[in-house]
Amino acid sequence: MIKQLFENVLIVINGSDASIHAAQYGILMAKLYRCNLKAVYVVDTATLKKLTLQKIFVTEESSEYESSLEADGMRYLHYVEELGKAKGVPIQVELRKGAIWSEVITAANEMKSNVIFLGGSVNDDPYQKDVIATSYGEILLHANCSVLLVREKLIEQLYKLA
Repeated sequence: MIKQLFENVLIVINGSDASIHAAQYGILMAKLYRCNLKAVYVVDTATLKKLTLQKIFVTEESSEYESSLEADGMRYLHYVEELGKAKGVPIQVELRKGAIWSEVITAANEMKSNVIFLGGSVNDDPYQKDVIATSYGEILLHANCSVLLVREKLIEQLYKLA
């Protein structure tokens, strides 16, 4: 018997609309193929440490910003959980801290993911674009499974119809 191609799917959530679209795509796929979904949000503490060492942030600012990012991450993960519940699809969620790409790879390995879903577009903030592009590149280079960049233009409509 042939092994299911998409048994365990890891979805990277970063707060962008594109990552929410990747979650909706994963939810629809899970309905069709009965795969296990996990959504992960990584608080980029590696960059925060770098900014603190470069004296761009003082330690108190870094701690406040980290707390704010954690709260944002939990809010996004809760939203993704609710999207899954609305379609009868359970989604395991996890907030991690560290370098985005290495935490995503670790989460994928721990889950024994067959595929990692990444949102296909980024916002216009140049700093965010740089961080996301760097992280996505490292994920592509180091992943031990397939990586899918979700660019389905009609995903919101398809999700609503499902």
